[in-house]
Amino acid sequence: MSEFEQKKTGFHELIGRMKSYSEAVGLMYWDLRTGAPKKGVEPRSQAIGLLSTEVFKMSVSEEMETYLTFFEQPGHFDQLDPITLKMIKESRKEFDLSKKIPADRYREYVTLTSQSESAWEEAKHNSDYSLFEPYLDKIIAFNREFIELWGYKDHPYDTLLNLYEPGLTVKKLDEVFGTLRERLVPLVKAVQESSAKPDASFLYQPFNKAGQKEFNRYILEQIGYDFDAGRVDETEHPFATGLNLGDVRITTRYKDNDFTFALFSTIHECGHALYEQNISPELAGTILCQGTSMGIHESQSRFWENMIGRSESFWTRYYSELQKLFPEQLADVSLADFYRAINEAKPSLIRIEADELTYNLHIMIRYELEKEIFSGKVTAKDLPELWNNRYREYLGVVADSDEFGILQDVHWAGGSFGYFPSYALGNMYAAQFEKTMRKDLPEMDQLISEGNFQPIKEWLTERIYRHGKLLTPSELVVGITGEELNPSYLADYLEEKFKSVYKLN
Repeated sequence: MSEFEQKKTGFHELIGRMKSYSEAVGLMYWDLRTGAPKKGVEPRSQAIGLLSTEVFKMSVSEEMETYLTFFEQPGHFDQLDPITLKMIKESRKEFDLSKKIPADRYREYVTLTSQSESAWEEAKHNSDYSLFEPYLDKIIAFNREFIELWGYKDHPYDTLLNLYEPGLTVKKLDEVFGTLRERLVPLVKAVQESSAKPDASFLYQPFNKAGQKEFNRYILEQIGYDFDAGRVDETEHPFATGLNLGDVRITTRYKDNDFTFALFSTIHECGHALYEQNISPELAGTILCQGTSMGIHESQSRFWENMIGRSESFWTRYYSELQKLFPEQLADVSLADFYRAINEAKPSLIRIEADELTYNLHIMIRYELEKEIFSGKVTAKDLPELWNNRYREYLGVVADSDEFGILQDVHWAGGSFGYFPSYALGNMYAAQFEKTMRKDLPEMDQLISEGNFQPIKEWLTERIYRHGKLLTPSELVVGITGEELNPSYLADYLEEKFKSVYKLN
């Protein structure tokens, strides 16, 4: 075997070891969030911190640096296959960032965030931000430290945005959010003033958990979630986790008096899972066996949840079956009234329960707060008051408790600053992809009304899923739609849908 092939084999083996450790960490994290006993939280967090640090050390090791330096020699890139070449480039990017962080600080940070998520859960249950504030204060301090170590060009927050959406900047995000806000604010106003508001009261009554679980599983099977390569569990805050191509798990949370919460949360997480279950087997065991960015990932969860799951065509096929499961609640409710009810749009406190129309305002609030945090204008102590003020200003509602206000999302507990914009980006990407999909599949509504999702899933697999992280977000979007991210598609989609639901001229 030539030196070149030896180096290539060694590099792949190193990546394989890192992936194996990461899978163990992922499984431990899943267990921590889905049922680990309370007394096991601290030692489990320590174990997660230790194993995560081992992965971190491998990513910045002399062995990794030797491989990177070797393959970056003149002419060596030309001899690499596309998968290995992309892995080298991604590893170099991670190496250059991670090398600047001392390993002991990284371990301390991972341990902190593992403990912090459990502290957040307790604080949320007790509706007491003071239980969580000390953890958040330390997490913010760590992230500020990391930003200074990594460096930045225009805005400190740009560094965090790039962790989740490569190439994204505050300048670009301000631009697309500004365009979207101009289109949505008048629409939200028109919807609020409409005299043809849907009656959604029948959605908020007792729906037994067993019936919900049965229907949710059935819908997942219909959409194409592979239960031989995944499972569904319960947790406080729904999430999906891809351990490997054969193990992509999702979680949900059931409410006794609102079956739509679990249903649409489950479909949302299924969108994430379909992405990761359908990545090309060629990428298995590599760092490319994942979504290319969180924005693209969210485009799939939002597409399946809203553009499929909340569509009239979808319920043309499945509403009668839902009625059979819950005859007391739905027997006298027409399909038209049900469709309008699940698409009710009104200001609300909870992001994950927000309708499609007002959802992006929730994201803008979090985005603005995060910008202010990392501009040095805001501390953890300031956040509850600023949160409430911003909700009053943007949505006209204010939480009467921390549980439904500042503590509603788990992201900051995990240190995921820069993540929230991905949700709004996902909405924009989804609308842009859907516009192109409808050109290729003009019979799309008929397919949905027949429960035939295979052509849609194949379209997404061919153009998005199979590539994993082999292509950048920009390469995917331009390759599929012929243009860069354009927020106008989302505005067009929302205007068409909600003018119909609210019978606006």
